[in-house]
Amino acid sequence: MKTTVICFTNNKGGSGKSTVCANLGYELASAGKRVLLVDGDMQMNLTLSYFSEEETISMAQSGKTLYEAVCDRADLTDFIVRSKYEHLDLVPSSSLMSQLEFKLFTMMQREFVLADCLSGIKAQETYDYILIDSPPTLGNWVINILAASDYSIMPVEASPWGLFGLANMFDFLDSVSGFCPVSLLGVVITKVDERKKYYRQTSDVLSQYSDIPVFKTVIHVDSAVEWAEDNSLPVSAFRKSARSADEFRHLAKEIIKYNKEVTHGSRKKQYGKGIKENGNGRKGS
Repeated sequence: MKTTVICFTNNKGGSGKSTVCANLGYELASAGKRVLLVDGDMQMNLTLSYFSEEETISMAQSGKTLYEAVCDRADLTDFIVRSKYEHLDLVPSSSLMSQLEFKLFTMMQREFVLADCLSGIKAQETYDYILIDSPPTLGNWVINILAASDYSIMPVEASPWGLFGLANMFDFLDSVSGFCPVSLLGVVITKVDERKKYYRQTSDVLSQYSDIPVFKTVIHVDSAVEWAEDNSLPVSAFRKSARSADEFRHLAKEIIKYNKEVTHGSRKKQYGKGIKENGNGRKGS
């Protein structure tokens, strides 16, 4: 099986990108898939999901993070850190990632630097999946992440502002479609609380647009997730019986099933046309 690269994108903060990326990586590895996590956000939340704060700071100061690899256009193989879980490795981040936009501006073919860094690992087919966490921004670095990916997963929070900015994200995907092979694998609705109306509103809005794939699995609000993150653990490793742990397992099964059924590179030309025409995807907007 060829390596599948999936990035997690949304230009709105708080949507659950890092949480979904971290836990999905664990569940794919638990299913026997070889997984590499790449922390592309200066907040280092993906790294903190697997390593303590002290370990994360030590790695950030080691000079062997994604930041240095991108600046040197180096093969990421030498920047991989082994996690304590079988089949699961990570390339750590650094707070220096905040400087990356400026660094990229000076480089030739700057949209493809991350793709170059990953090319050796992909060619060796060491991993079944490479999962990349991205920052809540739009710019050259996110273009790099999209250009290096086969698919994008877009976490959307079930909240009053969950869909805010989604139109901008779809516009951005369309604007880079000429040179990025990325396809929208799907929207995953996160932070669901069925006692509130926001989940139904979010689901209803997304269901109006046939060109937006939405995962069947949703991720509910679950205190076990926060406790797991506080202990630098995936939620299944913290409490296997947790509701969210079961949901992440089902999400992993959806992705594995989909990956078996499709060919890399197949993609729709545009996404979210209706949402873009309506502003931000909110009813009445």
